[in-house]
Amino acid sequence: MAEGAFRNAAEKAGLSVKVDSAGTAAYHIAEPPDPRAISTAARYGVDISQLRGRQLADEDFERFTHILAMDTANMAGISARTPRQATAQVGLLMNVFEDHTDSSVADPYYGDDDDFEKCWTVISEAVDALIRQLVSQGRGESRTKQTIAQ
Repeated sequence: MAEGAFRNAAEKAGLSVKVDSAGTAAYHIAEPPDPRAISTAARYGVDISQLRGRQLADEDFERFTHILAMDTANMAGISARTPRQATAQVGLLMNVFEDHTDSSVADPYYGDDDDFEKCWTVISEAVDALIRQLVSQGRGESRTKQTIAQ
């Protein structure tokens, strides 16, 4: 959902971005998003049905300017595997908010449709704040990578 929300927010802001999502583990490789995630995003006019899971790769740390984790467990995994030559800024998505530093986005996977709705809302607010930061920093073009917890 984070990739779709970010693409949508960037497009509305007129930013040209390269964004991709990846998991930190080899789960769900080549699989589409959870049907509940697809349905939730669609309610907001965002189509994520064509996305397919992939695992974070070492080259991502140089291909993207940011790698953003959805939760602290995935952040720990990302930090542990960050190559020395990495150029990407690695952090938690929720760190975009000063009052949510080191907070996780709740994983809706074991919940119901309402949990996916809440997750979309949290992610959307965070990516909107991130877009505002990028615009205020004068980045008309940014390559941002988001990592979704799987």
